[in-house]
Order: sequence, then structure tokens, then C-alpha cells
Amino acid sequence: MNGTVKRSDQTRQKILDAALMLFQKRGFSEATMRDIAREAGVALGAAYYYFDSKDALVMAFYERAQQEWIPPAERALSGSRDLRARLSAVIEAKFKCFAPHRRLLAALSTHIDPVHPLSPFSGETRHIREKDVGFMSSAVEGAKVKIPSDLAPYLPRLLWLYQLGLILFWIFDNSPHQRKTKLLYEKSLSIVVGLIKFSGLPLLRPIRKLAIELLDIVYRTT
Repeated sequence: MNGTVKRSDQTRQKILDAALMLFQKRGFSEATMRDIAREAGVALGAAYYYFDSKDALVMAFYERAQQEWIPPAERALSGSRDLRARLSAVIEAKFKCFAPHRRLLAALSTHIDPVHPLSPFSGETRHIREKDVGFMSSAVEGAKVKIPSDLAPYLPRLLWLYQLGLILFWIFDNSPHQRKTKLLYEKSLSIVVGLIKFSGLPLLRPIRKLAIELLDIVYRTT
């Protein structure tokens, strides 16, 4: 039975690898399930047995990418207690993980509408999103920074959105080696960390209160 499970996993992995290669080479829309099966060296029926659509292949890619990202992210959070260093290490690990798949991510960026199953805001991707948000929560909680109690529930999700915005900019950054993204990331992270550190100041309490009210409108469930 173990041998059967192992062969099954190997076949599934082979199909996913073939799909990612074709998505990068031909584009997501142009590659077909038949092309993917041929590239993987399996029957078309076998490809559909493991993945009932190209969307299922992309979901598997999301999940695998996250699994590859978790170890370096965890190592980053076991080190420095400086907030900027912790957030920087987690975000940079995400960039490194996604770097080989930039073209595929560009094609998928059109699926931003939460009703699309591949959207980063969809119900189908919730388990991936929540784990990412959890890492942002750990990055903040382990840092030597006091977060106001009213801001604390929202901050990890805001940081996840910030990371998502950086990734979206990076996907379409055609500057040499994505230099603009690097500059944007370095400058904006300093601003984000500064705002977090200053958020507890009494002078900023009225502004923070208004911001919390806006966030409550966005994230309230009723």
C-alpha cells in the first residue's frame, strides 16, 4: 500500500511539475490539460484523475508554494525580535518562493474578484490566506513593539494586504531585476514599521480610532 501511495504521489507531482513548466512556457490560457498530460507522460484520463481542471493545478501550486515558504519564514521568526527584520525576512522569503513562477502569477492576477476560486480573497483560498495572515501575526507578536489593543486584531491582515500589494507590483515590474520593486519595498516597509511603532501615541489616538472604524466596516461579518 505504501508503494502504491508513493507512486500516486509521484504521478501527481509529475503532472503538477509539467503543468507549471507549460504555464511558464506557453502561458496559463494557452496550455491545455491534454498538453499537460503529454508533457507529464501520462494519459489524459490520468491527468484528470488527479486534477479535474487547470484551476485545480493552480490551487495545488498555491499550496505547494506555501509549504516551500513556511520553513524559511519560520526560521526568520526564530531569529531577530526587531519588527522590521522579522517582516522583511518573511516577505523576502515569499518573493524567493514565487520568483520562478512570475509569469504564471501575472496571468493569474486577473482573477482578483473574490468570486473566482483562484482569487487570493476567495473562499477556496481561505486556508492559504489565513495561514499567511497567521505568519504576519507571529511576526508582530514576537517583536519588541507594543501594539494598541484595538489595532492588534486588524494588523496581521493589513500586513498581508501590504505583502500582496508588493507582490502584485513585482509581477508587472519590468525594471532590470525588478529594481523598482526592491526600492518600493525598502522605502515602504520603513514607513509601515514607523506607523506601527507610532500608532500607540496619544496624539494619534483620534486618527487610529477612525482607521479602526473603517476597518470594522470592511471586515465586520454582519
